[in-house]
Amino acid sequence: MRLGAIRVFSKTPSLSTSCFTSASLRYRSQSYSTRFWLTTSTKTSMASTPATTATGGGEGVQQIDSYKLQHQQQKQQPGKRPFQNGHGGGKGGRGGKFNKKGKKAKPPAEGGHDEVLRLDIEALMAKSKNEAVEGAEGEAAAEEAPLPEQGSEVLVEVVALSSTGDGLAKMKGSDHIYVVPFAIPGDMVMVKAYRHEETHTIADFISVVDPSPLRDDSRIQCKYFAKCSGCQFQMLDYAEQLRIKRQTVVKAYQNFSQLTPELVPEILNTIGSPLQYNYRTKLTPHFDGPRNNPRRGPKKFLESCPPIGFTPKSARKVMDIEDCPIATPAVRKGLTDERKRMETEFNKYSNGATILLRENTVRVPAGAAPPSDLPQDAIVVSTPEYTDYKTHITDNNATSTEYIDNFIFTNPAGSFFQNNNSILSPFTQYIREHILPPASSSSLPIKYLIDAYSGSGLFTITQSSLFPGGSIGIDIAEGSITYARKNAKLNSLDESQCKFIAADAPELFKSVSGYNPDETVVVLDPPRKGCDSSFLRQLLQFGPRRVIYVSCNVHTQARDVGVLVRGEMEGIDNTEEVDGTEKKKTRYEIESLRGFDFFPQTSHVEGVAVLNRVEEA
Repeated sequence: MRLGAIRVFSKTPSLSTSCFTSASLRYRSQSYSTRFWLTTSTKTSMASTPATTATGGGEGVQQIDSYKLQHQQQKQQPGKRPFQNGHGGGKGGRGGKFNKKGKKAKPPAEGGHDEVLRLDIEALMAKSKNEAVEGAEGEAAAEEAPLPEQGSEVLVEVVALSSTGDGLAKMKGSDHIYVVPFAIPGDMVMVKAYRHEETHTIADFISVVDPSPLRDDSRIQCKYFAKCSGCQFQMLDYAEQLRIKRQTVVKAYQNFSQLTPELVPEILNTIGSPLQYNYRTKLTPHFDGPRNNPRRGPKKFLESCPPIGFTPKSARKVMDIEDCPIATPAVRKGLTDERKRMETEFNKYSNGATILLRENTVRVPAGAAPPSDLPQDAIVVSTPEYTDYKTHITDNNATSTEYIDNFIFTNPAGSFFQNNNSILSPFTQYIREHILPPASSSSLPIKYLIDAYSGSGLFTITQSSLFPGGSIGIDIAEGSITYARKNAKLNSLDESQCKFIAADAPELFKSVSGYNPDETVVVLDPPRKGCDSSFLRQLLQFGPRRVIYVSCNVHTQARDVGVLVRGEMEGIDNTEEVDGTEKKKTRYEIESLRGFDFFPQTSHVEGVAVLNRVEEA
């Protein structure tokens, strides 16, 4: 019985299975199941919970930290835009509302799906209002048509695209907004009104009646597209996808940074992925267990092979998915193999489960014989220098191996590691080209790298050759640090070049008290919720010369970068008196902002911000 190859859940699947930072508590939302889909065992009623789409993934978990609470209480200061906190689209997202159990519902996660969608809807409403005022010229406003009954089908035109990947649409003669998945500006689409909210209606996509000039459905390579929630943009040209993702970064800094426009440089073009399909090195499909299983007493077991796949956009039952074209060939083969296995082993399961499919690479020099224990059907990738044999792993605790150029990384197969290997070479090269500040005769040379939220050592190891004083990676999880140390040895790096310590990120600067900030670069790669207030407070107090902020959520990145640029936050005295004038001790300016497309065909975009400490005259 191969129960070790899967995760089993009894009631509600743990969303944390998908996205640990290499540290287990890091919520990165990179795993396919929780980044794009809510599992069907969730008890929440779909009638009262907004459907979830990827914003960069994983809004199924709403995380509110002390940093958000501080800003909710913070008074608006002169010259600053109010901090963008919201009440979200769903009923459960409004702070004063209560759920069915009588508990006060949490507000939506800052920078999460609901807040991003709300801000895009409000911007469109404001634009429509301004256009109506300009066009009326004294005419009486037309009476707004009544909303269609829930469940009725209506024809709408998509007029804008939210950063969540959803289309924002209107009916002819109405300014009411419909949130429609799988649709792009210019599309006329038939939708089903699912749920009316205060400012908009959530709608299910039915069909395209008149396509946008941007739409070409011959580009779609997945037969489940527009049903499965995983991809939003398969109908678009790839250059258009990159343009949209650049605009996502633009809007993130407009909505979340609290910075005036002159402090934010022009957003650079998004760097694309070398592979737009066959890139994803990890999938986690799942299946449901028998219905109405008793909590106590004998359990019922599955009587037939269940649907195995992912939860569709507008339903709670798992959708049977035979293939996923954004996954690598090895992972796709793994999906086929696991589905075949379940045809004979389904009756061993009394609960639903999540199946791990992680790519593993064995590399040998070109012309050398493959290892004898390799499966006969391994995927072979040959270059003049080496041959890679790619297989899939289903055991969460097994060790997976992958290569970035000539760097080798190992990890527990079930832990977090970036899921698009094809972009990691240009991505780490970009960091290498921008990690050091411009040369200056008046400044000390950079000697040290601090890699916060280091995981298994991606940046600490790939950037180590640039820092004569050494690189130090810090992560909260002992397990991640154990693998990071193994990876350093695999890459022939001793502790003088590259070392790792386990410590909570908010405490990390106590571990590097001997580093001169003028000679130090800090790389940040936090979870989706961004950096907490304690960490940002320490970062400003330490004041490294340069900061590289990598993020899987450009909205929380924009919020945190705004704090560093202003050099101010609640709970820190970051000022000093110079010649009778109060000045900030540490603040930063933005050198560049750019997106990276780690997940083609989806709305997700990774962000890289390069910051320099402002040297006061």
